[in-house]
Amino acid sequence: MVNTAKPLSMLSKNLNKPVIVELKGNRGYRGILDGFDPHMNLVLKNADELESGVVKRKLEMAIVRGDNVIYISP
Repeated sequence: MVNTAKPLSMLSKNLNKPVIVELKGNRGYRGILDGFDPHMNLVLKNADELESGVVKRKLEMAIVRGDNVIYISP
């Protein structure tokens, strides 16, 4: 069976839950999804900034621009 859920509805279901966000340039974030908009700009709280899978720093809040996002995983 194919999952036909729309991306924004999947984000809505994962608000206030942990997500992994993979970005262009072998970078990413791991944190709690606090908000998003129709352009897939994201707000994460208690986020780890990752580079090549390694934690570079911890952030209380991170805002991620949607055009840098490759995927978001719950």
